[in-house]
Amino acid sequence: MNIKSILVQEGKFSPTTKPHNLPIFATSSFNFEHIDQGINIFEGNEEGHVYGRYGNPTIETVAEKIAQLECYDIEEEGFGIMVSSGMSAISTLLFALLKQGDTILTQANLYGGTTELLRKFITKLGVKIEFIDFASKDLIETRVKNDKSIKLIYCESPANPSLACVDLQYISDLCQKNDILSVIDNTFPTPYLQRPFNFGIDFIIHSTTKYINGHGNSIAGVVIGKNRDYYQTLLDAMKLIGTNCNPFDAWLVNSGMKTLALRMDAHSSNALEIACRLFKHEEIAVVNYPFLPSHRDYEIASKQMQAGGGMLSFELKGGIERAIRFMNAIQMSSLAPTLGDVDTLILHPASMSHRNIERNVRYENGITDGLIRMSVGIEHIEDIFLDIEKAIEKSK
Repeated sequence: MNIKSILVQEGKFSPTTKPHNLPIFATSSFNFEHIDQGINIFEGNEEGHVYGRYGNPTIETVAEKIAQLECYDIEEEGFGIMVSSGMSAISTLLFALLKQGDTILTQANLYGGTTELLRKFITKLGVKIEFIDFASKDLIETRVKNDKSIKLIYCESPANPSLACVDLQYISDLCQKNDILSVIDNTFPTPYLQRPFNFGIDFIIHSTTKYINGHGNSIAGVVIGKNRDYYQTLLDAMKLIGTNCNPFDAWLVNSGMKTLALRMDAHSSNALEIACRLFKHEEIAVVNYPFLPSHRDYEIASKQMQAGGGMLSFELKGGIERAIRFMNAIQMSSLAPTLGDVDTLILHPASMSHRNIERNVRYENGITDGLIRMSVGIEHIEDIFLDIEKAIEKSK
């Protein structure tokens, strides 16, 4: 063979022992041994990989592991499909499950990006979106009873950034009685602290960018289902919309996930301590944390979650002006529009994550102009609180 051809061709790949860590399959396509094999795989008569958008061993291994975590307490094995982001997970799921004329019933205190997606784009498919207060069971039951077009109930628990919690068992029971699908964004608690399949929820989505990865170096998402009858439908949606994950981001998620238990224990311990101290602080007007006994949904959270997680939000006395001064005074923590990293992160929902949500809607759901969201990291608790306390003093 000519040297030019040798340079172009792949080298011989023949590992003699199993790699200790998951390999990154950085390839856009896969070779067939012969044309019959390719035909059989495309026809579904033989398992195999064909094209990176359709599937990749690295990505599928990570998706399967996350599904295993979410199915930890149930008999079903479930399935996972990794996609390019948390928003891709929501989009792929809704495209796959809904059709023109269907209605989504959801809560009014969702993450701002989810609300925008529903209003700006999902409605263009002829799908109606109805936002209601999920704290009112009578209201939910009335809407389900009176509107047979409701095909899916979508929720966050705890919600971003109010930390409001939804009674998952109630939602699941209601959905099963009325032939409605149930979906939850489980990004905040992760499967380590909350496993919605235990309560009968049908589908779970994650922005794995956040706690499951935990290190702020990967953007990806995942859809988890417990009924494999839906697997092919969701896989086809991922393939054709093109929301597939990439192997490097999946590999980073896998690497970060190995310390998830250690991190979530530390996040939860630190966040609870910070929430308790802020609750007692004379300069703090409001503290939202699901494991504070004062929280509206404390009983629901205690029933569904193993711990409160790393997210909290609070409001200083003095409104938006005080909040801005506080955030500008922060030294150790970072002002960043994300969450779930090992270090403490602070965000202003009204001007960032929820900037495109109507002010009256935000206020009705506790997302005021002065609300501050904190993703409490795993640093030493005294360093975190000292940074907060100094910023509170400087903001006066």
